[in-house]
Amino acid sequence: MLVAMMSKMRAIADLIRLQNQSGTVLLLMPCLWSLVLAADGHPPLLLVAIFVLGAFLMRSAGCVINDVIDHDIDREVDRTRHRPLPSGRLSRNEALLVFTCLICVAASLLIFLNRLTLVLSLVAVILVGLYPFAKRVVSMPQAVLGIAFGWGAVMSWVALRGTLGLPAILIFLATVFWAIGYDTIYAMQDQEDDRRIGVGSSALLFGRFAWFAIALVFSGMIACLAIVGFLEQIGYWYTVALVTVSIVMAVHVVIVRRGLNSDEAFDIFRSHTWIGVVILIGIVLGLK
Repeated sequence: MLVAMMSKMRAIADLIRLQNQSGTVLLLMPCLWSLVLAADGHPPLLLVAIFVLGAFLMRSAGCVINDVIDHDIDREVDRTRHRPLPSGRLSRNEALLVFTCLICVAASLLIFLNRLTLVLSLVAVILVGLYPFAKRVVSMPQAVLGIAFGWGAVMSWVALRGTLGLPAILIFLATVFWAIGYDTIYAMQDQEDDRRIGVGSSALLFGRFAWFAIALVFSGMIACLAIVGFLEQIGYWYTVALVTVSIVMAVHVVIVRRGLNSDEAFDIFRSHTWIGVVILIGIVLGLK
């Protein structure tokens, strides 16, 4: 019985991608950019803890519901066929129970937040539920992912200020652009499987012009963040951070134009966690 229980726990860990927290970091970074900026560089530790834990819980919940909805598709894709649901290590009902528990724990964090943030959180849950269906009905589901990830920046700003501000909207837009870029690169791993199965992907939509589309959305991200820096008068180190990540992104675009394999696509995707961290450091130092 103990062996069976340990096997289930390992399957649940795989289900929520416990071993790979890149997605959590990519969700968390815009939240912290917005929160630190709203707090003029000194965010309350309680709010930081809430959004760190909330990012982990909501990203985990997103992975679970995505796998529940995509379990048939995942059987047909080389990269995903060994996940807990398509491999039979967990049932859909067990996965739905995990999803419910994650959402309930995340909801408990809302008692520490204001009423407007509570309303915004309902939208966040809807976005988490919508994303897995997006690839079936739109050609660029990465935009839906970007909206879901960017929503955290709106929530963290409102959690501190109580009202919505232009910087939060710009960070939201920057996150949408950013997610379209890095998730298009991520989707390049599955292009052939996606084409065969018939699901939408920005990598398929952009095709051989993907490098140009990625360059455009990364430029949009940097432009939005530069306007935030101008409006909020963030100092020198923020500019250094934006220039640094712009150079890194330009290198990524060159690599995509040259052509890349699945391992390179995944490595570039994961490197964007550090891009988020560099921008956060730039905001913190720029506000000192």
